[in-house]
Amino acid sequence: MNHLLFIAAGGALGAVSRHLVNQAGLRWLGPEFPYGTFLVNVAGSLMIGLLVGWLAQAGRPDATEIRFALGVGFLGAFTTMSAFALDVVVMAERKMLGLALAYASGTVVLSVLAVFAGLLIARRLFGS
Repeated sequence: MNHLLFIAAGGALGAVSRHLVNQAGLRWLGPEFPYGTFLVNVAGSLMIGLLVGWLAQAGRPDATEIRFALGVGFLGAFTTMSAFALDVVVMAERKMLGLALAYASGTVVLSVLAVFAGLLIARRLFGS
């Protein structure tokens, strides 16, 4: 039951953080491209790589609680794959096919590379 509290607390912070990043993207960069969603997906991928790499190396007794709060809760709410999919469909329906393709492929490729980068960084920082 305690793990649900960790997930809920992390999820609340992740959802609020995602909203703030999306609002900042709209305000500073405009509505032509879903900059906020793009950023949270790539940044969230880097963060999950860092988190998993750190937890694998750190040997922390509270690793399960950290994984629930930060991995499942915060990052689960922060990253926005469902919003990402909707953004792609909206761009495609607006006949912005090139931009939709660039956004979809860029998000997937950069997010996967960001997970690898996070793992490599975590292993170098926290590895033995």
